[in-house]
Amino acid sequence: MEQTAHAEPNYMAIFWWLFALTLVEVGVVYAHLIRWCTVTALVLLALMKAFLVAWNFMHLRFEKTILIAMVGLPLLLLVDLFLGLMPDIARAIF
Repeated sequence: MEQTAHAEPNYMAIFWWLFALTLVEVGVVYAHLIRWCTVTALVLLALMKAFLVAWNFMHLRFEKTILIAMVGLPLLLLVDLFLGLMPDIARAIF
């Protein structure tokens, strides 16, 4: 197996981005928005944080495209499942 050298990510910058996104999440909760706006905002922020962690700490930035596709496809399927179940979820919430 061939190993390629790559520059280490700036872990402190990633930490501060994750910290800022967490503060935004707390702000969203305390903003008392309507329920679906709060849930949507929190899910999007969580996806952003998951992307930052996977891209930098799991070093997906340096992997082949097929591996990135293997990680991205389940996320697309998750979004599809979420959107497909949205009418049932909305009926249960409201």
